Amino acid sequence: MQEKIVVLDIDGTLTNSKKQITDATKQSLWTIMRQGHKVILASGRPTPGMRRYEKELELSNYGGYLLSFNGGRIVDCRTGKVVYQRVLPAGTHVELYQFAKENGCGLITYQKNVILSAFEPDEYVQLEARINGLEVKVLENFVEAIDFDLNKCLLTAPPEKAEIFEQQLKEKYQDSLSVYRSEPFFIEVMPQNVDKAASLDHMLKNLGWNRKNTICCGDGFNDLSMIRYGNVGVAMGNAQSVVKEAADYVTGTNDEDGLVEVIEKFVMHKAG
Repeated sequence: MQEKIVVLDIDGTLTNSKKQITDATKQSLWTIMRQGHKVILASGRPTPGMRRYEKELELSNYGGYLLSFNGGRIVDCRTGKVVYQRVLPAGTHVELYQFAKENGCGLITYQKNVILSAFEPDEYVQLEARINGLEVKVLENFVEAIDFDLNKCLLTAPPEKAEIFEQQLKEKYQDSLSVYRSEPFFIEVMPQNVDKAASLDHMLKNLGWNRKNTICCGDGFNDLSMIRYGNVGVAMGNAQSVVKEAADYVTGTNDEDGLVEVIEKFVMHKAG
């Protein structure tokens, strides 16, 4: 048996609209992990925001991994150790603060189990906090308070504005940072050449795992790189249209247990 490596985005992929892993999805994943297949969670979330699902799936028992911050950090679930990390260039947060202030964006970063906000949280920052189950702390002086390494910053704005700001930031930082939207209203700012595919590739090579055994599933803009990278790239039925176009296979939605269909078809090879 060739061990498959199933790489899953969390929001809109692993979880349903209620941010829950359904029993059917959970049972399917446990079945294949017991058979020796690997499950990796790959998300734009900070590491603490992924812990709930790591525990639910018992990834520490099955040798799973967390790719957090869109691949900016990789954690071995069995040992709890950070096995790979990339950080933003020093001073990046200063320029982003000026941009956010001039354009009325939200701006946050992360430290341990806390979201650090440059301004009073807008509805999108509040959503990020709820999604991850983290407290938001508004810093009186964001620029001076950030004196530690950052895996990423996140800017927030209404979708129609976020699309414009994303392009402006991409043009400004095309030679130094990775900039993309994970949701229509979330603009992720990462170290250059950091995305889910790049970190996955680094991990597979270090572990001696074969890319030909990868099945990568997602729904958002930030899943595009790994969907294109995977031997089988899967878009959820609820995925953005550009993600569906890039995928090898489109499954059911996250509210229809679309991952169960993927597991049965590409891991267990059930006819259907």
